[in-house]
Amino acid sequence: MSTTERVADKLEKPALDDRSYRVIRLPNQLEALLVHDPDTDKASASVNVNVGSFSDADDMPGMAHAVEHLLFMGTEKYPVENDYNQYLSAHSGYSNAYTSSTETNYYFEVAASSSQDADASTNGSVDSPLHGALDRFAQFFIAPLFLSSTLDRELKAVDSENKKNLQSDTWRLNQLKKSLSSPKHPYHHFSTGNLQTLRDEPTKRGVNIRDEFIKFHHQNYSANRMKLVVLGREGLDELEAWVGSLFAGVVNKDLPRNRWDDAEPFSDKELLTQVFAKPVMDSRLLDIYFPYQDEEAMYETQPSRYLSHLIGHEGPGSILAHIKAKGWANGLSAGVAPVCPGSAFFTVSIKLTEDGLKHYQEIVEIVFQYISLIKQHKPQQWIVDEMKGMTEVDFKFRQKSPATSFTSKLSSIMQQPLPRDWLLSGISVIRRFDSEGITKALSYLRADNYRLTLVSQKFPGDWDQQEKWYGTEYRVEAIPSEFQAAVRKAANSTAADLTSELHLPHKNEFIPTKLTVDKRDVMEPAKNPMLIRNDEAVRTWWKKDDRFWVPKANAYITLRNPLAKATPETAVKANLYCEMVKDALEEYSYDAEIAGLEYQLSSYSTGIDIDIGGYSDKLAVLLEKVLVSMRDLEVKPDRFGIIKERVLRGLRNWDFQQPYRQVGEFTRWLGSEKGWLNEQYLAEVEPLKAEDISAFYPQLLRQMHIECLAHGNIHKEDALRITDIVESTLRPRTLPKSQWQIRRNLLLPPGSDFTYRHTLGDKANVNHCIEYYLYVGSLADHVLRAKLLLLGQMTEEVGFDQLRTKEQLGYIVFTGAKFAATTMGYRVIIQSEKATSYLEERVNAFLALFASRLDSMTQEAFEGHKKSLINKRLEKVKNLDQESERFWTQISSEHFSFVQNEMDVANVKPVTKQDMIDFFNHYIHPRSPARAKLSVHMIAQSTPKPATGDEKKPSPAEQKDHLVAVLGEYFTSLGISTDQDQLTKRFERVDLAGRALIPSILTALSTYMREDAKVPDEQSAAIVEQGQKMMGSVLPELGIEIPVDEEDLPPAPTVKETVFIEDVFAYKSGLALSQGPVPVRPLSEFEEKDVAVVDGGGDGNGRSESKL
Repeated sequence: MSTTERVADKLEKPALDDRSYRVIRLPNQLEALLVHDPDTDKASASVNVNVGSFSDADDMPGMAHAVEHLLFMGTEKYPVENDYNQYLSAHSGYSNAYTSSTETNYYFEVAASSSQDADASTNGSVDSPLHGALDRFAQFFIAPLFLSSTLDRELKAVDSENKKNLQSDTWRLNQLKKSLSSPKHPYHHFSTGNLQTLRDEPTKRGVNIRDEFIKFHHQNYSANRMKLVVLGREGLDELEAWVGSLFAGVVNKDLPRNRWDDAEPFSDKELLTQVFAKPVMDSRLLDIYFPYQDEEAMYETQPSRYLSHLIGHEGPGSILAHIKAKGWANGLSAGVAPVCPGSAFFTVSIKLTEDGLKHYQEIVEIVFQYISLIKQHKPQQWIVDEMKGMTEVDFKFRQKSPATSFTSKLSSIMQQPLPRDWLLSGISVIRRFDSEGITKALSYLRADNYRLTLVSQKFPGDWDQQEKWYGTEYRVEAIPSEFQAAVRKAANSTAADLTSELHLPHKNEFIPTKLTVDKRDVMEPAKNPMLIRNDEAVRTWWKKDDRFWVPKANAYITLRNPLAKATPETAVKANLYCEMVKDALEEYSYDAEIAGLEYQLSSYSTGIDIDIGGYSDKLAVLLEKVLVSMRDLEVKPDRFGIIKERVLRGLRNWDFQQPYRQVGEFTRWLGSEKGWLNEQYLAEVEPLKAEDISAFYPQLLRQMHIECLAHGNIHKEDALRITDIVESTLRPRTLPKSQWQIRRNLLLPPGSDFTYRHTLGDKANVNHCIEYYLYVGSLADHVLRAKLLLLGQMTEEVGFDQLRTKEQLGYIVFTGAKFAATTMGYRVIIQSEKATSYLEERVNAFLALFASRLDSMTQEAFEGHKKSLINKRLEKVKNLDQESERFWTQISSEHFSFVQNEMDVANVKPVTKQDMIDFFNHYIHPRSPARAKLSVHMIAQSTPKPATGDEKKPSPAEQKDHLVAVLGEYFTSLGISTDQDQLTKRFERVDLAGRALIPSILTALSTYMREDAKVPDEQSAAIVEQGQKMMGSVLPELGIEIPVDEEDLPPAPTVKETVFIEDVFAYKSGLALSQGPVPVRPLSEFEEKDVAVVDGGGDGNGRSESKL
């Protein structure tokens, strides 16, 4: 009998990685990476299957994606369709999956322990949440059911997912690139699928679609194509035993690894062409695609990274610096994009200005000139050494990521031919310099081996074709001969031909050299930063990292000044100012960025925020440069014009986002005393001139209060020095506390019910959206907050199952708590093709349904929800950035509740089921006279139309004839004589579009058997019962849509009439205001008592020094 093979157990890992690893191969050839993490509070697993959309049948695109959906709908061992997700939800977990070109990736996360104690050991118990989840998960790949009853619903979910993306330029332009590729390569496929490709068209051809999905799974899912990653607290031996037992039943069909070596995505026909595409959003892009080599086996040298480093560089001498100086571009990126084993693209993507659009041909020539420049210099070892050194540093100090991110990514990486000892580091680290490999890589960047795509809403304007799947307007043509000649000339440039503005980059002075960490033993990491300076001018918070021990730090700085968002005009000016500063710093800051040190500059309601994070060695150097640039900014009219136009486009494009991404902004606006919408900002941009920003920004910097958090590998004196640098550089006056903005929210009165309607700006979008919000109370009420969080936990899975899976309202469904500056509530978001009034009704029905479920919930189930929520709230931060963000969220909110999660747990534990029933009936139940509701309805202007309109759908009469024929064949197979004419007569009253479709079909069947075929009652009843089970698959296969039976839906209760908000000013005027943020503890309790802070004296700006 074959045994499990241990492939590797000495994986190369980061210096501070305390996990242990083992790679095993089961007798069925399934390969697994086992990860023992003694401290994790989340366990996870992922299976990556080497099959994706490239394996779809040409006449049934979307099959791989549909199979991914259907595997969640029940297995032989666990036949209840929602058992898997119910189990995960009950153990603080969730699941997801994705289908790409060559792989399908399934993953889940679950509590690492069944105990509420986050540090409890599982001791290898089969009661471990991980074991139960793995058992259910493994069955996806052993014995999925492909239930007929779920087939049509899941295909509609796929269709809804596709419709969600129909107005997304990312999806549209990617599919255009694929549709215009060689039909001989599967890159040409439409990968998502829709009802036409997966149900209607196959049905017309007489295909049994359920059989096709089962066949696809059987033919493509094989143990030897699967890579499994399991992460848990259990020891490696225990995990190995579990995997060996639970996944042994996955059948090995010895399928070869999928490769596509017999064709290229771009044949000669597709090369040397230019594609002009019209986007939904107002964007301008120039993409140059070079067919490129497959670098999968070149993991040691990765030559494409040398190319992308130089071509994508943004510093002095780069392509971007040169074309930006000409006013032609705002951004550039370059890099390799693997297509599949056997092929790839190297892509150069450039964000154009209006002027750049006119000069796109010259920009292409400049790109080829720079490629020629690279080729003129033999590959530079110092450049590779610099890159290699940074990859080694980054890997050495890599921190943990969320469990599902880790397992999902690693299971995908395992499909690559890496040495198993290098699974963690293989694609991250450059190991050696390969001059010949770089030279060969450059040989693909030729003047006869590319295609151009130019994206613009205005140029050239004469698009003459429409892409089949998304409807993108485009035009494709051969690149004109004179343009080709100019590109060839550029590609063959000599050193004498090149402008001095183009040259290779200099050595990077931001490469960190001080990577030591002052690591000390601590009994327990500190739970909050200390307030080491607190005076009228400055509050400085600091925490020396005592958890992750990496040479990194984060500095968050708020320059508090209410002018930043006093009016829509000042908000726009502040935003433009920040964009101008970032534009001026682009060449300088790029070196810091590629050396692992980045900054952000943004305007908020409280003022200007500066965030700097990365390797701590040169953090202060970058900060000072940012501050000097802010202080000394020269607002150049040419750059201002370009940036203003870019900001204008961004504001105009806001209306073309997915509706569910817009709706929250309206809810926020309607709940805020002072705030503005996108359209109000848009109105203020057009009149602005460069001199307006020049006059405005000194006012922003003239007076402020400075709040700072310094966290990481940074000592106290360095933290104090950060605010000293801010003060000494900007030299501001102190902003008195009396002038600080107080953030408040509007309070919905008990018994109120408001609805705000907004028509979507994107006329082509078919999706409506609703946010249904119920006000609960103040954030300062921690007991109420605990109940709200528990409600979110209890409704998360059941809400998704009812509203999306069962009722098929739409692909996007969210339920849970919503927090504002000072208030909180419960919200439901649904994006759907169905009318918002209907969505509102179904949310009311769901809430009424949940009320009855809550009332009948067992004590065991109730305690299970509490335990699941507690495990979620006690989840540990995984890395320095997460802890920094947690601290800064509390500081910037002015609640300073650094142990909020622990407070939540303490308040959840005593909550009883009756407490939750009382809470729900008061704040949430649709019939509660006390509840306060605000709904925002985003209303689409368009209606859905088929993605492919070139085939006529069968008429209802034809569909009925097909149905009768199928049933006649069914009767014949049972030995029942069939009179086709009489059977057709019995179906005359069956309305295929009627609500009671299936009952009417069953009535016709029963009548035929009783009165015409004279079938005995007992046999007739059995046949009818079997026929009812068949309908779930038979009807969709005939193109007959099964209606949602309203009688089977939970009834919507009668609710009070809503008040439509027509005058927002009047609406806000009629509402009371909340109190401002309330600190959970006096700030003095966070201060270090042994630190004296004295006035620096002499400069009058409140500058201080610390006495240590």
